[in-house]
Amino acid sequence: MGTLEGARKLDQQDLLREFRNEFNFPKTANGENQLYFAGHSLGLMPKNAKEYVNEELEAWAELGVEGHFHAKHPWLPYHENITGSFARLVGAKETEVVAMNTLTVNLHLLMVSFYRPTAKKFKILIENNTFPSDKYAVDSQARFHGYNPKEAVVELKPRPGEMIVREEDLFEQIDKLGDSLALVLLGNCNYLSGQCFPFEKITEKAHSHGATVGFNLAHGAGNLHLKLHDWNVDFAVWCSYKYVNSGPGGLAGAFIHENHLNKKTIPRFEGWWGTKKESRFKMGPDFEALPTAEAWQLSNPPIFQLASLRASMEIFDKATMEKLSQKRNHLTSFMEWNLQTKLGSNIEVVTPPERGAMLCVRVKKDPKHLLEVLKSRSVILDFRYPDILRMTPAPLYNSFEDVHRLIEIMKEALEEKPTRAT
Repeated sequence: MGTLEGARKLDQQDLLREFRNEFNFPKTANGENQLYFAGHSLGLMPKNAKEYVNEELEAWAELGVEGHFHAKHPWLPYHENITGSFARLVGAKETEVVAMNTLTVNLHLLMVSFYRPTAKKFKILIENNTFPSDKYAVDSQARFHGYNPKEAVVELKPRPGEMIVREEDLFEQIDKLGDSLALVLLGNCNYLSGQCFPFEKITEKAHSHGATVGFNLAHGAGNLHLKLHDWNVDFAVWCSYKYVNSGPGGLAGAFIHENHLNKKTIPRFEGWWGTKKESRFKMGPDFEALPTAEAWQLSNPPIFQLASLRASMEIFDKATMEKLSQKRNHLTSFMEWNLQTKLGSNIEVVTPPERGAMLCVRVKKDPKHLLEVLKSRSVILDFRYPDILRMTPAPLYNSFEDVHRLIEIMKEALEEKPTRAT
């Protein structure tokens, strides 16, 4: 399994290997594919994305405003081309999902609806090393409602000397907060450790205390096999430029469980794109909410972003998340085995078995030198200060041979230079 021949044999057995040809890889100076392991940050460009975006540019040039009705894919309902794909992506009903805005905008919009603090029930449980944008969002929401974030926002912390939150500690924290807990808001896969949290168990535990549950799926959508509807999650948000490959700053998604749809008692910031479609252009003074997640839309969506997103979602629909999850497990386990076997005591795999595609590795021997070597050898991944490498073998376009080549380069780099004195 640790040889180039072994890796190539695994690629030959891979039923999803042809999807690699659907993507554009950054090239080296001599025209070869670079080794790309940054799908957790920005997914590769689907080859059809350029055609689909150009198609809408041409429609704009030829039709002007009439493109809303007469383009090959009319702009007025264009976001509906994504609805079924998004539902399959996160395990939802089509009425429960919508493509709109960007991730943190959607997070704020849904917290308007689902963070409804009272004098006794006002606390929000998050991860202590959550992505900064999430922390800024929950802190500002607490302040908006008149609470001190230092009192309202509770950070879930690993035990001293550990990087991973133990499951029993997570549930103990929820029980400890009890009736004061208003919202559990976790990144489903932690962006720094790669740890994946148990959605269904968290939702059930939080609901037992009357709390609402939301997930940031930035590292989950397109990565994990999700079942948001069946797990009874209240709401979720995700970006689409990481594993979902929609392009930089691509349009985001939102999920609202059907338990909360079409209820007038739920507060919501509103805009005209969330009104009933049959009366939208009557320009009436009163908002008539759509009976679906689309009611949370504010404005008409950006068509060019939707076009690039459509190119990627067509690939996901062909591959299916079930099969992609199986390959992800094989690829990531193959990477972990090679890391531990070939790099030994020079590294520590931080990410636990409960994970998605991303492996976070602590480099014990001169991480800056290793990073320099990887860059010089046309390897694209990322580094988190002071010593964490994040690397993702994305199942849609990475191969077992890619992984083998990466580990061999890392092995050579760690062997060629001794640790510098500090």
